[in-house]
Amino acid sequence: MPFKLLFPVVKTWRRARQWAAVPLLAAGLAGVLQVSQAEAQTLPVAQSIQALPTEVQQAWAATKLPDSTLSLVVHELGGQRLASLNAMVPRNPASVMKMVTTWAALSELGPEYSWRTAFYTRADAQIDAEGTLTGPLYLKAGGDPFLTMQELWSLLRELRLRGVKNITEVVVDRSRFGDVALDPAAFDGAGDRPYNASPDVMMVGLGTVRLIFIPDTQANKWVPVIDPPVRGLRVQGNVEWSNARCPGSPQVSTQVQRLGTETLIQVNGTVAGSCGEFSLYRLALPQQQHFEAMFRMLWTELGGTLGRGFNTGSLPSNARLLAWHDSETLADTIRLINKQSNNVMARMLLLALGAEQRASGATAHSGAQAAFQVLRSQGVDTQGWVLENGSGLSRQERLTADGLASMLDVAWRSPLMPEFISSLAISGVDGTLRRRLRADETRGLAHLKTGTLRDSRALAGYVLGASGRRYALVLIINHERAGNTGKFLDSVVQWLAKQ
Repeated sequence: MPFKLLFPVVKTWRRARQWAAVPLLAAGLAGVLQVSQAEAQTLPVAQSIQALPTEVQQAWAATKLPDSTLSLVVHELGGQRLASLNAMVPRNPASVMKMVTTWAALSELGPEYSWRTAFYTRADAQIDAEGTLTGPLYLKAGGDPFLTMQELWSLLRELRLRGVKNITEVVVDRSRFGDVALDPAAFDGAGDRPYNASPDVMMVGLGTVRLIFIPDTQANKWVPVIDPPVRGLRVQGNVEWSNARCPGSPQVSTQVQRLGTETLIQVNGTVAGSCGEFSLYRLALPQQQHFEAMFRMLWTELGGTLGRGFNTGSLPSNARLLAWHDSETLADTIRLINKQSNNVMARMLLLALGAEQRASGATAHSGAQAAFQVLRSQGVDTQGWVLENGSGLSRQERLTADGLASMLDVAWRSPLMPEFISSLAISGVDGTLRRRLRADETRGLAHLKTGTLRDSRALAGYVLGASGRRYALVLIINHERAGNTGKFLDSVVQWLAKQ
């Protein structure tokens, strides 16, 4: 049963609240705190950790980090700013950067924007009685960030329905993007991990393969299966069987090796049989090679043949559209990007933003320029910002807490607010927050984006308080020990949820 968000009833009587050393005068019926709008504008803004509530101060003290490593902005939407600390210091926001990419794209391209992947033929091409297509089959790659294997199969099936069986050559028009390929191992050396996937204008299944480990309880061994079973890819090594009680998620190491025309996925580890079947997702082939292997496999399964293979080229001006696939909408796509914090999809979205402005040859740089143009037109202060790839998987990207807070305000006042907020993870419910903030006082009351790198932790978004008021918050911590600050980040959300 889907979780139903239960909004608290706004109480008629407001309870008096105290902010550390910020005294408020109580007045009104039964001594209940009443603050006029004019008075609210003059209330002091907490500009140090010591001015925040005791529980927040204690959580920060437990991190043992200097105050200079933290940027913090909290304000009531449509109301006063409650706290501001190092708000103009540019910091690495990790995956919180995805909020910028998704908001800029949603604003510029609209919620119904979609990506088209399409097959064309020459204007004079014919399909004979045996299903042979004269001339090349052209594929116009649209940069779909989430084209799945099933959708590619369906698109190829459309070709078969139109009588195509034998193809001499597939010419892929990749002109929508420029040279955007990257080395997946460049960021942290983990080149087989999906979060490091390179963007590509013709990406299928995020470029990953699934390694399924099926338990053979008769022989007490693990049987590895590759999905999809593309040619030239196989598993080598062994995962040992253990009769111990399952301790949690199976730990299996992998390493991809290329030997001539073969790609080997070396696996090692020991997994308890009581854990049952499990899967790992890995990058095994470069994106272009992955797509071509998928195409060949699926086309063969559909009874088709392919002669000379693949080439890169341009779509003829008089090409005739034969079959196509339109992606999910941008509004649906950003939910995957933000809730699951998908890096390569965020990169692809930034490239789409650049492509719509330049028509072809989009790069991360042109995408960043387009995003900045959108934000500045909305009055967002981007001074000090650095947008390298739009995903947050970067050592160079920078945001200011003040600038991001102003973007959250812009989004809140926009007609596109529901689409944007629904893309964020819900506290204690889904996405990257499904295991955090699960207590009754916070569960379901915050829509947030998380950010985690080796030396950066961040949290930003919206929190609904017990009074019915809603707050925007931005928290960014940059330090080599930032990984130990999760409880502090959560403490700020807990504090706001009580307001």
